[in-house]
Amino acid sequence: MVVLKGLMKLLASLLVLALAAGAGAFWWLQQPIDTRQATLDLSIEPGTSPKSMAQAVVNAGAQTSPTLLYAWFRASGQSRQMRAGSYEIPPGTTPQRLLNMLVRGEESLRTVTIVEGWNWRQVRQALAKADKLKPDSRALSDEVLMAQLGRPGVAPEGRFYADTYAYAKGSSDLAVLQRAMKSMDKHLLQAWDARQADVSVKSPEEALILASIVEKETGKGSDRPMISGVFHNRLRIGMMLQTDPTVIYGLGEAFDGNLRRIHLRTDTPWNTYTRGGLPPTPIAMPGKAALLAAVQPAKTQALYFVAKGDGSSQFSATLDEHNRAVNRYQRGIQPAKD
Repeated sequence: MVVLKGLMKLLASLLVLALAAGAGAFWWLQQPIDTRQATLDLSIEPGTSPKSMAQAVVNAGAQTSPTLLYAWFRASGQSRQMRAGSYEIPPGTTPQRLLNMLVRGEESLRTVTIVEGWNWRQVRQALAKADKLKPDSRALSDEVLMAQLGRPGVAPEGRFYADTYAYAKGSSDLAVLQRAMKSMDKHLLQAWDARQADVSVKSPEEALILASIVEKETGKGSDRPMISGVFHNRLRIGMMLQTDPTVIYGLGEAFDGNLRRIHLRTDTPWNTYTRGGLPPTPIAMPGKAALLAAVQPAKTQALYFVAKGDGSSQFSATLDEHNRAVNRYQRGIQPAKD
C-alpha cells in the first residue's frame, strides 16, 4: 500500500507538472513576441529547415528563444508546410500567428503600377521608385535588358502590359518586367485572334504599334474604335497617318510640352508627317481597349479627327469638313449661318 500511495503521488505530481507545462505553453503561444516595437523583416530562402527558420526569426531581431520556436514548429505538425518568402513581423505577433503566416505564405507584398499610355521611360522611372523592389535593371541598357528577358533585338517600348503588379519585398524588377511582358503577349494574342477580317494591320506587331497610337490619341474611351477606323482608312489608301503623338515620341526628352510646326517637319523614324505607314516601334504601353480597337476598328468613312476640347473628337470624311471642325473646336470660329 505504501508503494502504491507513493506511485499515486508521483503520478499526480507528474500530471500537475504536465498541466502546468501545457498551460505555460498555451500562455507562451498567445504572448506577443518582443520585437522592440519595430516591424521585423524576415527573409526565408527556399530549402530552409524549420530549425533554421526559427533561428532566422531571432536573427531578424525577435527577442525570443529559437529553441522554443523550433519546438513549437515541430509540435504543431505543420513545420513541413512553412514556406519560403519575404515576411514582415509586426509588433504584437504571437508564436501562433507567426506559424500561421509562414504556413499560409503571407508574404509582405508591395505593388507597382504601369499606366496605360506610359512610355518606356516612364515605366523605368516607376520601377526605380517602387518600394523595396530590387533595381537589377537600373544599370542595364535597353538592349541588354531585353536580352535578359529573352527578347534580344526587340525594343522595349509597348511590350509591357499596363496593370498593377504585386511583388514580395526584395524581388527583382526584372521579375516584374517578365510578368508584364508575358501579360502583354497574352493580351496581344487574344486581340489578334479577335481581329476583323479586313483590317489594315498585317501582323500582331503592327497591331501593337497601332494600338499604342490609338492609346495616345484617345481622350474619351468610346472614341477608340473610330480613331482606329480613321487610321485603318489612311493605311488602306496609303495616306500618311500624321498623328502628333508619334512626332512627340520621336523628339524624346527634347520635347518641352509645346508642339511646334518645326517639329512636324523634323524627320525622325517616328514622324508620321514625314514618313508613310506605321512607325518602327510602338510609342507607348497600350491597354486592353486600345489593343482591341486596333484590330476591331469602327466602320467609318472618316479620314480626319480633331479634339473638341471636352475629351472627345470630331470625325470628318473630307478635308473641307475637317477644316471647318478645326476652325470651330481649335480656333473658336463658329460656322456662318445660312
